[in-house]
Amino acid sequence: MFKSIKLYFRLKSLAKKLRKQKKVIDFTSNLKYNKNVIIIDTKIPEYNKDSGSRRLTEIVKLLIKNNIGVFLLGDFKEYRFTSDYIKYFRDLGAVVYEPAVDKNEKLITKNEFIKQVLPFADSVWLHRPEIFAKYYPIIKKNKPAVKVFFDMVDFHYLRFKREFELTGNLDAMKKADKFLKLELENCKNADKIIVISDIEKETLKEFYDEDFKVISIGNIHQYFENENPISFANRKDLLFIGGFDHKPNVDAVNYLAEEIMPLVWKVNPEISIAIIGSNPPESILKLNSEKFKIIGYVEDVSSYFLNSRIFVAPLRYGAGIKGKIGQSLEFGLPLVTTSIGAEGFDFGENKKVLVGDSSQEIVNNILLLYQNKELWEKISADSQKVIEPFSVNSIEKKILSLIE
Repeated sequence: MFKSIKLYFRLKSLAKKLRKQKKVIDFTSNLKYNKNVIIIDTKIPEYNKDSGSRRLTEIVKLLIKNNIGVFLLGDFKEYRFTSDYIKYFRDLGAVVYEPAVDKNEKLITKNEFIKQVLPFADSVWLHRPEIFAKYYPIIKKNKPAVKVFFDMVDFHYLRFKREFELTGNLDAMKKADKFLKLELENCKNADKIIVISDIEKETLKEFYDEDFKVISIGNIHQYFENENPISFANRKDLLFIGGFDHKPNVDAVNYLAEEIMPLVWKVNPEISIAIIGSNPPESILKLNSEKFKIIGYVEDVSSYFLNSRIFVAPLRYGAGIKGKIGQSLEFGLPLVTTSIGAEGFDFGENKKVLVGDSSQEIVNNILLLYQNKELWEKISADSQKVIEPFSVNSIEKKILSLIE
């Protein structure tokens, strides 16, 4: 009761502020496309900060490129709705929600925005389990016939289950059970279920067997054709990248600091590693040293990929396709990862050099690649083939088959 009263006055105050600013937006004026999709995520995608946002950004681009309009909504509270990314998506051609008033000076809330744009939408793409559960009833109440897609992003149940198996943390298993129930309910309600890899499609099949509803749409990567590549001899050191709001990345960096790098330094004390990622917690910042460099958020990471000798991603739990692995392949940068990090990628005969699951296997692979120019160049050249299934052309066909 108290919360609802508090919310009422917050929204009333917001409406007053927006009227004073004369922030009037008609979200349905000047629509360009005959076919439109509503996309809802927890936030307006931060394409340069995390893999899930980067994937969704590329999906938005592909839709607009194919003359399919996009209505984009981030699940912020209206009175806290701030995003530096709204202009970016508007410039792409998407209609992006932000709090405003209509011509009658009435506040346009998120739900009101949905009601306004639903008549123009042929489908609704709900990104992540909690978003589907929250918005599915609203969508269906206002337009029962519209197609609703459940984009799992990754199989959350599997991610938390693996965390429990690694750490023994009972809270992780409770979360796994909670998400399994939620994800299966979403699968039952969705018209189409979007998984991020064929591996997750097979895993989901153990719990939900309506295979005809499931489509695999992975991350979107494009191989970077570098006319003047920096040679093996002119590269040095290691690189890790990953947003720290994602717990598997925190675990991977701690694993690097506590077990992997000390073993590397025993053999080659000159090697350093750069750790890039948004929102590093204090526990990660404390690891910073001359040879273990906590860089934090970097807007343009290309120079790191172009100058490092090896990308290292010792992920011990998680699920789905790992965007960081695809990003390394985009630049033709040889990598060392775990079986979990490698999920969804076909490394062929190179797998034995790139994938290890014990500390010593990972270290051996790092040192081998770091020292062997011929092997390094072969694996770099093979990156283009590995990443082909994630190319724009391959993913575009899947998205269009879903929408059309």
